[in-house]
Amino acid sequence: MIKKRSSSNMLPNTLGELELGVLEALWQEPDLDAKAICQRIPAIRQPSLSTVQSTLERLHRKELVTRSKTGHAYSYAPKVSRSHLLGRLMGDIIHLLHDGRLETILSSFVNVAADLDDKSLADLEALIARKKQEKGRPQ
Repeated sequence: MIKKRSSSNMLPNTLGELELGVLEALWQEPDLDAKAICQRIPAIRQPSLSTVQSTLERLHRKELVTRSKTGHAYSYAPKVSRSHLLGRLMGDIIHLLHDGRLETILSSFVNVAADLDDKSLADLEALIARKKQEKGRPQ
């Protein structure tokens, strides 16, 4: 059973390509102003300064970046890590498509994991073991 949502709000935390590009620049180097961020976005899709400023304002309203006044401009830093944002986005997709059975979610993760190399699988096993230990369960 797929949960119904309006077509304009399929995934509420979905980010556009430019928003992700701005976050990428801030993950690589926090505390940048809009001009510095604009210079770090690939030349193929070089947006104008005002477009980057608008994008930063949207990211600030979404509480994904923090800002502080530096002279006449704002300096921005990411408020969330890449892994935290990925978790939020995945959570939205799971919420949208979840049929009420845990098996559906787990089998999807296993299908993705089947394509991982041995090192990535070992890393995944270590993460699972760590989470079990944090919850006080034996491995």
